[in-house]
Amino acid sequence: MKNIEILRIMSLRGPNIWTYRSTLEAWIDIGELEDFPSNTLPGFNQRLTGWLPSLIEHRCSYGERGGFVQRLQDGTWPGHILEHVTLELQNLAGMPGGFGKARSTSVRGVYKVAVRARHEEVTRAALHAARDLVMAAIEDKPFDVPASIATLRAMVDSRCLGPSTACIVEAADERRIPSFRLTDGNLVQLGHGIRQRRIWTAETDQTSAIAESISSDKDLTKTLLQACGVPVPEGQLVESPEEAWEAAEDIGLPVVVKPSDANHGRGVFIDLNTRAEIETAYKLALEEGSSVIVERFIPGNEHRLLIVGGRLAAAARGEPLSVIADGTSTIEQLINSQINSDPRRGELEECPLSLVLLDQEPVVRVELERQGFTGASIPPAGKQILIQRNGNVSIDVTDLVHPSVAAAASLAARVVGLDIAGVDLVAGDISRPLEEQRGAIVEVNAGPGLLMHLKPAEGRPRPVGRAIIEHLFAAGDNGRIPIVGVSGTHGKTTVSRLIAWQLHLSGNHVGLACGDGLYFAQRQVEKGDCANWESAQRVLINRAVEAAVFENSHDTILSEGLVYDRCQVGVVTNIAANDSLPQYYIGDAEEMVKVTRTQVDVVLPTGVAVLNAADKLVADMASLCDGEVIFFGINPALPVIAEHLEKKKRAVFVRNDQIMLAIGKDEMLLADITTVPLIARSKDSFQIENVLAAVAAAWALDISHDLIRAGIETFDMA
Repeated sequence: MKNIEILRIMSLRGPNIWTYRSTLEAWIDIGELEDFPSNTLPGFNQRLTGWLPSLIEHRCSYGERGGFVQRLQDGTWPGHILEHVTLELQNLAGMPGGFGKARSTSVRGVYKVAVRARHEEVTRAALHAARDLVMAAIEDKPFDVPASIATLRAMVDSRCLGPSTACIVEAADERRIPSFRLTDGNLVQLGHGIRQRRIWTAETDQTSAIAESISSDKDLTKTLLQACGVPVPEGQLVESPEEAWEAAEDIGLPVVVKPSDANHGRGVFIDLNTRAEIETAYKLALEEGSSVIVERFIPGNEHRLLIVGGRLAAAARGEPLSVIADGTSTIEQLINSQINSDPRRGELEECPLSLVLLDQEPVVRVELERQGFTGASIPPAGKQILIQRNGNVSIDVTDLVHPSVAAAASLAARVVGLDIAGVDLVAGDISRPLEEQRGAIVEVNAGPGLLMHLKPAEGRPRPVGRAIIEHLFAAGDNGRIPIVGVSGTHGKTTVSRLIAWQLHLSGNHVGLACGDGLYFAQRQVEKGDCANWESAQRVLINRAVEAAVFENSHDTILSEGLVYDRCQVGVVTNIAANDSLPQYYIGDAEEMVKVTRTQVDVVLPTGVAVLNAADKLVADMASLCDGEVIFFGINPALPVIAEHLEKKKRAVFVRNDQIMLAIGKDEMLLADITTVPLIARSKDSFQIENVLAAVAAAWALDISHDLIRAGIETFDMA
């Protein structure tokens, strides 16, 4: 029976044997289909490309457009096809992947399929949908591709980072600043340990709760701004429809009526001129907040200025929304055909403009009533009907903002206390000072949306994510702490603990996740095997941690991936000649090298790989390292060490029972092995190698020779 069976799915959340990025690895069994490549299945290729015509964009191994379709025609197997279909379903759902691989295993018909996974749950769903789609194409059965894509798109919208948060994370990635998603929402950690910062959409760990409370109280905000010389419209807090009318008479018509504590422009009624309009607006505004403000109406367009760290990052202008009657359609129909049909409008987070829904928009209903219409009205052909005076049509005007206007907006953000603020102001001409046109700042908002600046209706997008990253991290700061990763067959736990001890002696608050447990500042907080993703992440999210050491077993690399994207020091202790992991289809030491090399692949260009010179499989990894290599070995006569020193590079070895540090021909005595308890208690050569590996790692971390000596002479595994 022809079938594709998914045997196992693993989420590799960090660097792994496939790629540096998070990946989903699926093991599949194609059974009899091993004997039926794509060019032997009648009609299969036509059905597949008919359902997914965009597969033509996949370059595949040919390296050119149409490469994958050519592979289909030449004949390829379901594992490879499943990889590409999964990626394409993710692309069509709005979560681009890009990376994918399919490889056969030692078991006939069993393949490993790996695809980029920006969100594990979405990629899992895409994989299962792809499996069903491929099988339907093989069996010539119907398959609802649009429905599957719609389901995946809904998952992307509800589960993936929102566009505002995503643009900040992408900007961090450009700066090589690592990131962690801390919740299912938009709370993200940028950087590691003590160097980390946190964001929640456009709020940061510098956004104070007091400032947020002030910004949500519109009356208090106005009072503070006015006291500091920021132009604001005159206004009063009112407690009844009658008071609203009295306040309007005092201020002078027309006026604005709005909630004192609502956000995103909800319940804001502008250009009101009659008592009936004002009293109706009061009642509707009160539904959106706890109290109501009446203030002077300022003619002109609303503008949103994004202030980040005291500087103008972007500015957008909103313009009125209107429809043109055709003489046969109702206003509600005109709204749907002329406004909501805009592809930029929608309910998904990626849509920069909102749908106009009459049953949810009291402001629109009031505006229509002021013109003598309802949503069911059919105006005469050619008549222009105003729908919203500020219809969230965002036009980029960043380059037009007058310096004094930018300064006023920056001052408003500082007065409220927000490090990132959306400052709303009304002015006829943003390129002129506010004082010349009686313009004013009407609101200061915490957690402003960024989408209007990323996808303006007109004008060029602004790099607001980059502005926020530059605010959080000074130039040259990548948010990283020293990270040491230790991998290999034997000795990982001992080496990890000894390195952590030396870092501790050098004055660092050290986090350690290893086979013996989880440690913070040498205090064991959890016993048992903690050489895993969850424990390692606990280290990196700990804001006290100044340096981290992680033991990475082959099992962890294969089943979870590394918790960090790059490290300062990567140590490989050894690879045993008989090493294998048949449960992962890893049959021998040669294949194990592909696993262990992950630790070397992630060493920073400014970092160091510490490699065992006596183990050829390990020593050969030197060419894979982007940074420096320090070899260690008991015997200084090892050819690998000798050649390394000839190139004036670093090595650690034993000569006459003394541990030596060498750079080229220059040798420095570190300690006699008889003074090292770990060696003295066990004369086995592997313990000497463990100490040498830890010494080399400490040297790579620029720990002083005296402290390295003290570390190995005082270290106790108990």
